[in-house]
Amino acid sequence: MKKLLLFTITIFVCLNFYSQHTYAFFGSFNRDKDTEGIFVYELDTINGNLSKVTTVKGILNPSFLTLSPNGKYVFACTESKTPNGGKVSSFEFNPENKTLTFINSQKSGGENPVYLTTHNGGKWLVNGNYTEGSVSVYPILDNGIIEPFVQNFQFSEGSINPGRQDRSHIHSTVFSPNFDYIFFPDLGADKIRAYKFESKKNEPLQVAEIPFTKTSLGSGPRHFTFHPNGKFAYCIEEMGGAVSAYSYENGKLNNIQRINTHSEKYKDDFESSDVHISPDGKFLYASNRGNENNIAIFSIQNDSTLKTIGYQSIKGKHPRVFALDPSGKFLIATNAQSGTVVVFKRNQETGLLKKIREKIKIKEVSCVQIRKY
Repeated sequence: MKKLLLFTITIFVCLNFYSQHTYAFFGSFNRDKDTEGIFVYELDTINGNLSKVTTVKGILNPSFLTLSPNGKYVFACTESKTPNGGKVSSFEFNPENKTLTFINSQKSGGENPVYLTTHNGGKWLVNGNYTEGSVSVYPILDNGIIEPFVQNFQFSEGSINPGRQDRSHIHSTVFSPNFDYIFFPDLGADKIRAYKFESKKNEPLQVAEIPFTKTSLGSGPRHFTFHPNGKFAYCIEEMGGAVSAYSYENGKLNNIQRINTHSEKYKDDFESSDVHISPDGKFLYASNRGNENNIAIFSIQNDSTLKTIGYQSIKGKHPRVFALDPSGKFLIATNAQSGTVVVFKRNQETGLLKKIREKIKIKEVSCVQIRKY
């Protein structure tokens, strides 16, 4: 009996010691440093409930977040949509104490930072500035401190829409599967820019053999993602209301398909925004703002082209960014205009979505990142 009791206690302790927790990190346009700007919730991966863990004040408009490869640090675009502003900021997340602590900030190298990403080695941070159309590269120290940028690339040319494309507008910065290239969808120039990334150099961004891939004129490429197999990539086009699929090899993109993210009843004024693929690689999801406020759902065919299988109302307004949890069971959407966060259960066989919980209110919530610890 004593041996059985001891065995039971040991198993209980081990399960608790090695128990995993999943956290959702939300950014926002808080407009005021004295109000909360970043929010951390714990996601119950059984029923989809979100429980508030901590929040951060003292920062302005943390509009986009990304995490370090080890999950220890959270990096944010701050002072977004702030005249003559623009910074990138670093925070330390402690999952044991459930705290998020400010570390430091650096200038973003351009007005209105909108997207940032980290190299898988954890030593580099790359930021895209929308309004001025530039990209900045920062070294990251082991303690999470962001050092001043060592490279800043400024782009200028626009495209055919004078109201939206008067100049370059970098909207995302996305590493290739092997982290040896990085891609910059440029909404203003209708290009997906490409650079080699040589992480051991003091200035890692190097000119690629093919410096850009053209997209359809007036399409406005926005966000970009790779298939889990590393052989295909997908770009959502904000102004064109479409997703373009590409085959990928050694820094080179080859277009294989362009498919609408909207249904036939919508003819113009598209505001497509974000794109993600399920962990199993079988489905692609694309969000539409504006008139639609939904997520378009596609099955990924054997040749990696897309087939539309449905649309899911986002139950809010302006779904700027969404994310899937690592298990692929849940999709969390952030609706900036309605200030709501909505959790959907994902049918892993059909790819369809179903709203499962009441909305969480976060004023002008702008993005979400999900991480298991």
